[in-house]
Amino acid sequence: MNSSGPDSPRILPAVGKYWSERAELSGFFTATRDLIAALWEFVRDSTPSRLRSRFGDADYDWDYRVNTTSGAVGWRDRLLGVFHSPYQPTERALFHEMIATVAEHTKLNFAEFTFIDLGSGKGRALLMASDYPFRRIVGVELIPSLHEIARQNVAQYKSDSQRCSRIETTCADAAEFDFPEGPLLVYLFNPLPESGLRRTITNLARSLEMNPRAAYILYHNPQLEHVLMETTKFEKIAGTQQFSCFTVSK
Repeated sequence: MNSSGPDSPRILPAVGKYWSERAELSGFFTATRDLIAALWEFVRDSTPSRLRSRFGDADYDWDYRVNTTSGAVGWRDRLLGVFHSPYQPTERALFHEMIATVAEHTKLNFAEFTFIDLGSGKGRALLMASDYPFRRIVGVELIPSLHEIARQNVAQYKSDSQRCSRIETTCADAAEFDFPEGPLLVYLFNPLPESGLRRTITNLARSLEMNPRAAYILYHNPQLEHVLMETTKFEKIAGTQQFSCFTVSK
């Protein structure tokens, strides 16, 4: 099942929100400096050498005839990514290592859990998650063009290792997503700026308070791990420099 959501975010409002949130936290000059640095990094990332490097993860796409590489993302979506979160697909080996770590440190029964990727981009994590017998798999992506590519990838994906075919893609704001009933494994690949992550974690905590159930958070590239560490709702149970795993506090 696929569902459409909000219109594509606009660039100027995204820039304004990016600057204002930083100005509120750190002041005018720091926010302006961060904005200039982000725009300069976007310019550098648009050079031919950087563009070529983003196709370095294309082996997965070649193997499964899908489009999940970051190299094929257009300039507008890349610029929006500067002010939300840049699209980057998860490496195949690391994804399976992370899932194995969660299974090792928890009583994870895949058949009972819904896998949810917040900021699912083109859907690579959804496809890799289908190697496990999850109850269902759900991707949530804010940018409509990436969501549409994910929808196409899900429709045409074929693998002998696939054990879950119930894959859904939703175009929505992760901070406002209505989490489904039942146990959850929530996957984050640093998908949001700090303010957005705080709203998302608050939204998830509220859902778990209204409907108590098992839930794990798998946070890849946990640059904002302190947001989860500051809340009393979740506690860290495992992790490396590349990822962290959280569960609902007892």
